Amino acid sequence: MTALSYLQSDDLFYLNVFLKLLLGLLAIVLVINKSGKGNLAPTSAIDQVQNYVLGGIIGGIIYSPAISILQFAAVLAIWASLIIGLRRLKTKNHSIKRFIDGAPVVLIKHGVLDVEACRKAKITANEVAFKLRREGVYHIRDVKRAVFEQNGELIIVLRGEENPKYPVITDGIVQTSVLDDVDRTEEWLAEELQKMGYESAADIFLAEYESGELKLVPYNSTVQEKE
Repeated sequence: MTALSYLQSDDLFYLNVFLKLLLGLLAIVLVINKSGKGNLAPTSAIDQVQNYVLGGIIGGIIYSPAISILQFAAVLAIWASLIIGLRRLKTKNHSIKRFIDGAPVVLIKHGVLDVEACRKAKITANEVAFKLRREGVYHIRDVKRAVFEQNGELIIVLRGEENPKYPVITDGIVQTSVLDDVDRTEEWLAEELQKMGYESAADIFLAEYESGELKLVPYNSTVQEKE
């Protein structure tokens, strides 16, 4: 191989890498714009996994001359279609969303640690204690409510906190465990929604219970408060 042909092949290699990186960047922008920005700050397992998969696709392919740009584009298109499709399914079907993302688990309620809930969430006593200490909590009895979220974070409400907000409806789904914490029932919630002109929780994007009042964010409007 002559020096000229060697340089030409080297130039083609870097051009190939550049084009693949460009395609990868465009795929990232497309997925973020089409599916939302959840993968920038992952709140569920699928958000985290899609970042790992994308890194594996780009990192494992861009330096391989055996995989053409067209093949790389096809792989990215399949990946983007799967991610966008899953996100759309999650927004339209709550059962699919629960299956993919899981659901928050209440670990501590009124100062009592639920051992079965910890086993269900696959979290050890040492991990619970560590997460509490990280939030400056050293006694379980001081915790009114602690929820283990899908992203592994522990959300804590302490006893005596002033006017905490309780999300009683999220994404059109009634959070029965939260209603129990505020000593309310699903029947009460249904009556309040009807008084405010809504037929069911499915019409509500977010409803918070704060200081005895129900604050609603319907799917088709902005925040409304009960008079």
